[in-house]
Amino acid sequence: MSSAPYAADPSRSRGREFPEKRGGARGPRSEFQRDRDRIIHSIAFRRLAGKTQVFIAPDGDHYRVRLTHSLEVAQIGRVIARTLCLDEDLTEALCLAHDIGHPPFGHAGEDALNEATIDFGGFDHNAHCLRTLMRLERPYCDHVGLNLTWELLEGLAKHNGPVKQPGWALAELDRDFPLELQEWSSLEGQVAALADDIAYDNHDIDDGLRAGFLELDQLLALDFVADQWRDVERRFPDAPRDTQLRELVRGQIGLMVNDLITQTRRNLDGQNTISDIREAGRQLACFSPEMAVQERQLKAFMYENLYYHSEQLATSQRAKDVIGGLFGAYHADSSLMPADWSNNAPEHEPGRSRHILDFIAGMTDRYAMNQYGKIFGKTPEGLSNV
Repeated sequence: MSSAPYAADPSRSRGREFPEKRGGARGPRSEFQRDRDRIIHSIAFRRLAGKTQVFIAPDGDHYRVRLTHSLEVAQIGRVIARTLCLDEDLTEALCLAHDIGHPPFGHAGEDALNEATIDFGGFDHNAHCLRTLMRLERPYCDHVGLNLTWELLEGLAKHNGPVKQPGWALAELDRDFPLELQEWSSLEGQVAALADDIAYDNHDIDDGLRAGFLELDQLLALDFVADQWRDVERRFPDAPRDTQLRELVRGQIGLMVNDLITQTRRNLDGQNTISDIREAGRQLACFSPEMAVQERQLKAFMYENLYYHSEQLATSQRAKDVIGGLFGAYHADSSLMPADWSNNAPEHEPGRSRHILDFIAGMTDRYAMNQYGKIFGKTPEGLSNV
């Protein structure tokens, strides 16, 4: 399939931070395919298997974690990119990498790290994603980081659009390898961000229903969900309820994907180059106005009924206590960290706090719980509510 004129072109990439020799290259891959493969082979990507998506350290093996969520985002992103004739490999790489900066315990862990380091710049998971990929991962002998393409990094940096006031982590990286933070990203970057929204809007419903935190009757208060449910009941009246619910989620995803493709095609009328996309001054990959309203309603519903559920909030507070406790212990005695981290711990701020932040942010949920147990003599209880 030929690419659209405004698609990212791997043969015209702006390059990598550290020049690479092509001798001995492993297979005939494009630059963006190399990016995807480096992400998949990274330690940070593997650790996503042990990091919270919605439920912390779930005992049930059917619940999503950051890794399975990222794979689902990649599937949705690939379909959209293929249909719009964008670069599928860049879109997939962005989808796979987008959550690498998340600490243990999801947003609870992020809040705890931000509070612990607020005097030294704080913590932002999106900036930490780039910090991990560009500085903390070190599989190569001749440079730090995975040395990904400019296009991959700019798509991650502008995950939520242009960045007017970057925090310390992103500002440092941008000084070393400027990413034109004031402009919109490529369409591949925009599509990856929306694929993330589509995936967690709907798959979190699936997990919430499975865990009993959500009830179908609650969902049916949303008119557009109710319309989909009536259609499922009409087409599959004799199917088991749990299968009908999975059909509902699939239908919601299809509805949102098709709407996004249709609206984006409308917006692309008159756009002829990738520069046109970046200089458009607005997001071109987006939902229709009607779907955008419905998507915001769905997010509001999920926050009220799932993410801010009283039991979830109680569990999140316990998770924050674990992260806060670990940070305080390491700050007081850096020898509590593994030798490769403690031996390199700076004595002065902000380096000391940021070094500890890097260590904790890389932990999985269970590793954080185990480290807490080693330091404080007991493993924290009540951190898994499903």
